[in-house]
This record gives sequence, C-alpha cells and structure tokens, in this order.
Amino acid sequence: MTQAQTSRVTNTAFLLLGVLLIAISLRSPITGVGPLLEQMREQLNLSATQAGMLTTLPLLVFAFFSPIASKLGRQLGLEQALMVSLICILLGVIARSSGSLTGLFAGTLVIGVGIAIANVLLPSLMKRDFPTKVATITSIYVLMMGIGSALSASLAIPMMHLANSLSITIIPSWAFALGGIIIFPIIAILIWLPQIRNHTTPTQDTLALDSHSYIWHSAAAWQLTLFLALNSFLMYTFISWLPTILVDVGYSHERAGVIHGLLQLFTAVPAIFMIPIMAKVKDKRPLSFGLTLLVLGSILGFICLPSMAVLWSMMFGFGAGGGFILALTLISIRTRDPHQAGALSGMAQCLGYLLAASGPVLIGALHESSGSWTQPLLLCACINVLWGIFALFASKSEVISPPIAREAEQVRLESETLS
Repeated sequence: MTQAQTSRVTNTAFLLLGVLLIAISLRSPITGVGPLLEQMREQLNLSATQAGMLTTLPLLVFAFFSPIASKLGRQLGLEQALMVSLICILLGVIARSSGSLTGLFAGTLVIGVGIAIANVLLPSLMKRDFPTKVATITSIYVLMMGIGSALSASLAIPMMHLANSLSITIIPSWAFALGGIIIFPIIAILIWLPQIRNHTTPTQDTLALDSHSYIWHSAAAWQLTLFLALNSFLMYTFISWLPTILVDVGYSHERAGVIHGLLQLFTAVPAIFMIPIMAKVKDKRPLSFGLTLLVLGSILGFICLPSMAVLWSMMFGFGAGGGFILALTLISIRTRDPHQAGALSGMAQCLGYLLAASGPVLIGALHESSGSWTQPLLLCACINVLWGIFALFASKSEVISPPIAREAEQVRLESETLS
C-alpha cells in the first residue's frame, strides 16, 4: 500500500470515528432528563408544563432549525457545520448544568440547536463520503446513539447519588448528573478537528444550488416525513414519560431508570441485525411494517401487563429504534445526491420533530385529565396504527425525482410507446 493510499485509509477511519462520536452526543443530552425530572421539579418548583418543556423544547428547536441547518451546511461546509453543532452541544451541557432555572432552559435550547444541525447534515455527509455503504454506516451510528442514550438514562440516578455521597454543593446533584455526559462532546470535538483542517471550501456552484423546494410538493417526501414524524412522536413520548409511568405502577426510581436505559439501549440493537438485512432486502415494506407491529405489541403490553415492563421496553426500543434507522436510511437511498438528501432530511426532521414535540405535552395533559395512563397509552396505540400505514408507503424503493427529471422520463416513455 502506497503512502497516499495509507493516508486516505487513515483519513476515512478518522472521519468514520468522528461520525460515530458525534452520534453518541445526539440523544444522550435528552434521555438523561427523564429519570431526574421529579428531582428537578421539586428543587426548582417547576410546573408540569415547564417540566414537559425540558423534553419538548429540543424537539421544537429541531423542527424550526432543521431547514436552516441544511443551508448552514452548504455555506460553511459539512465539516465546519458539524463542528459548530458539537460546540453548541458542549456549551449547552455546561449551561444546563449550572443548576439555575435560566441555565436549564437556555442550555436545553442551545443543545437543541447543536443536535438539529447534526441530525440534518449527517445523512448528507454519509451520502457524499460513503455512497455505497449508507445503510451500514447509518446502522452503526444509530447503534452509537443508542449506546450513548442508554448510558445517559441508566447512570442519571447513580450520578446524582454520587454527587450526594461526595457532598458536592456547588451545583445541585441533578445538575451534576446532567453534566456527566460532557465527556461525549469533548471527545467528539477533539477527534473531529482533523476534518476541519482537511476541509475544502465549497465551490461557487455548490453554494448557489437551488433549495429543492419541489420536495415539499412530493407525495413520497410527505410519506417519508410522516413515517419519521410518527416514529419520533412515540419515541420521545416514551423517553419523557416511561420512568413516571413505571414509578406510578410500583417500580422504584432506580429500577425505573434502569428499565428506561434498557429501552434506550434496545433502540440501538436493531443496528446489529439491520446492517446485513438492509443491504440484501430490496423491498423494505415488510420490514418497516413488522417494526411498527412490534411497537404496537409493546404499548398494549404496558397497558395490560405492566409487571413485564422489561420485555415491553425491549420490544418498544427495538421497534422504534429500527424504524428510526430505516427512516434515516430511506432519506439517503430515495434521493439522487447529497444536496437532495439534505433538503429531504431538513423537511422530514422539521415537520417530524414539530409533531414529536407535541407528544410529551399531549400525553402528559391526557394523563392529568384522566388520572391514569390507560387512555394516554391507548392514544399511543392509535398513533402507532397510523405509523404502520405510512410505513408501507414510505418504504418503497423509488427514488424521488425533480419535476424536470420526471417530465423527461415521461417523454422518454411516450416516445418508446409511439415507436
């Protein structure tokens, strides 16, 4: 192997490692909040609405910032924009861990901006740098997201107890626990630095690319968007409320936190199985529909037999995590180039997270009005049925074409018919 080939392999390895470390930081800042929610409410005198906003606020930021993230990637370049996302996450974690109410919400907002940038731009980067291995790389980085979120959720309560045992009084124990994930963005920033050095300034034609506004008029794009949206609605509802649900049916806070972490871990498990499957299965509709059925079974299990919450959490995590992997993969394989992928990713995540943001608030309000978790979980089951319907439409294999390309294809077919 020549020196140039060795250099290319090394650069690719560092690029892939950087992507995986970014992935660890994309969900862990959110999943650690749920187990600590009661402690934060008590010490900061948060209302139920304010507590719900701690999970909802990042999703609203995802929704409104996602279209901007696509433009930021074109103007700065993917590498620089992803570095900006990591810095935002780092600063947000620091602010949120200050222990004050202002820092808590300001930090949460800044974290949301950072995650939104990476959520939108990573599919575009993978389309550009790993065009033949999109499904494999997507599965691996979702696996890392699941590992990071599982660690954050499972260690939140033990980290709070550690702060108490060490008599740390500078910041509240819950703030110390939230700050424990700061190691993730710090390491990711250090590993991503070489990508900044090797970055090539975007060419003028890249900066002048159109906005792919036709995406918003595409039925296929809307089907994929709703597939991701309903998946996210269910995912973030359970991320927010599962610990509370479990405590209300008799589990301890520590046990509820561990089961919550188990759900997060199992969102990553599908990556192990889907890496070989995604490459071999051309028609992904049976796979996507099967994942929705798995989640439906888990929701009904939480209603009918909560004593088996460990099993239901694993089923939910596997189905919802697999659906998320599939949605991200479809964004890449159903688009023609990185720019179209970025535009579709921006649309899907803007509307998807806007709907997802309503999940924790809606389910929480329904629980307060009904006094039980049965009605909220039945609503989740109904949402799951809709998710299954859109899974069949979104998982088709046709590539989304611009209007000009579709018109040209129609002319070609008409010409062949006449001849």
